[in-house]
Amino acid sequence: MAAKKPKRVKHVPQRTCVGCRAVMPKRNLVRIVRTLEGVQIDPTGKLKGRGAYLHDDKACWQNALKGSLAHALRTTLTEQDLEVLRNFMASLNDKADTENSLPNA
Repeated sequence: MAAKKPKRVKHVPQRTCVGCRAVMPKRNLVRIVRTLEGVQIDPTGKLKGRGAYLHDDKACWQNALKGSLAHALRTTLTEQDLEVLRNFMASLNDKADTENSLPNA
């Protein structure tokens, strides 16, 4: 009788957040892509162009907008690009705010 083969573990792609340099599964990060039209948020992760990844945390976004995002995308961020990114960042929850709003146990 032949031995059963062990179940195969599915490969989970890993990406690095350009804001805090933490390595996380790709699905847990937000992709920003540089296209011919400018910098865009890519919720599907399938847009063509150079991409970079960030957590959904305002602190990571603030760090990335200081220069590491532009370096990762190999471009200079225009005012229009920064406006798009800041608008998206404003819609994110602040981790410090959510931690402070939790009831004390």
